[in-house]
Amino acid sequence: MRDVAIIGVGETAFGELWDYSFRDLGIEAGLKAIQDAKVTAEEIDAVYVGNMSAGKFIDQEHVSALVADYAGLADMHLPTVRVEGGGACGAVALLQGRMAIASGMHDVVVVGGAEKMTDVGEVQAAEILSSTADQEWESVFGATFAGLYAMMARRHMYEFGTTREHMAAVAVKNHKNGALNPVAQFQKEITLETVLQSPWVAEPLGLFDCAPLSDGAAAIVLCAMDQARRYTDAPIRIAGSGQASDFLALHDRRDLTTMDATVVAGKRAFAEAKVEPRDIQVAEVHDNFTITEILAIEDLKFVEKGKGGPATMDGVTALNGKVSVNTSGGLKARGQPVGATGVAQAVEIVRQLRGEAGKRQVVGARRGLTHTLGGTGATAVVHIFERGA
Repeated sequence: MRDVAIIGVGETAFGELWDYSFRDLGIEAGLKAIQDAKVTAEEIDAVYVGNMSAGKFIDQEHVSALVADYAGLADMHLPTVRVEGGGACGAVALLQGRMAIASGMHDVVVVGGAEKMTDVGEVQAAEILSSTADQEWESVFGATFAGLYAMMARRHMYEFGTTREHMAAVAVKNHKNGALNPVAQFQKEITLETVLQSPWVAEPLGLFDCAPLSDGAAAIVLCAMDQARRYTDAPIRIAGSGQASDFLALHDRRDLTTMDATVVAGKRAFAEAKVEPRDIQVAEVHDNFTITEILAIEDLKFVEKGKGGPATMDGVTALNGKVSVNTSGGLKARGQPVGATGVAQAVEIVRQLRGEAGKRQVVGARRGLTHTLGGTGATAVVHIFERGA
């Protein structure tokens, strides 16, 4: 297979973007990435779009063709593909784009992710997110998305002594990073007390343990590595990728305190990249709830199982800590437009490896990782990136 590089990135602001449509967001991110890559429309071979639920959020299906149309690419008749994988849509789209180039089928591919979540009410939006869980065995009995993650949190607390303060430390850290990110939904630091005193969403998770509903989009341009120098002096190589699945319903899982799909996807990505967790300087991991980040850093072997909470409190995952986690602010502070999540994570890692992250720059970042989940962890995707030689 051919090596694949990222040669361009782009993203919109994230938040409640009332004045922007889904089309506006997707086009803005895509055009920024294309301009950053310095490619022409004629050089693009295909488009992959990560989107979870435009049909429910904005009553629009067939979004891949829509994006090509409004990007001015319709008359080029490019193959355009929508990818759905719960919250992992964008990460799966990136994997599909990578494979298309690695196989030799395409040379230049645009991968985008977008979601417009605030055009419906909060209750309806929560129901749409919950549809990524098992409808027949969980949602129909009243289990909410937050409630399912609360079960994982409570079990982790029971088995390992994790506390609410440990989970709150995740939110505090990510808001501190988000305050340094000019496109983040929340650009304000918060205190541990603010998190602990927030109203319950699903005990033991309070309001500030939960990522917000968001609008936003992100895009990247992929190119065969042997052609990348035609466009940029700083190509970012995708060194390894892994995707794995697990049981959809929590009651079938082997262990509520470990996401096996994350463990397997991580092993596959590390094996392909021929690196170890200790070789990663910066990581964007899924943190739709604070407990999710704790599980992620454990399952990816950045810290010992059960030690994710104390490690966060001790600054192991802080900016320029042992491994800088969610320097963008993560889903918690940057925002959570679900279809865009996996692509936005990749955009942040590319900026870090290029040395373009400004005040949140990780010193000496050479390798980065993204970790993205679909549903309650039934899908997991891990990508590893490194600066090109």
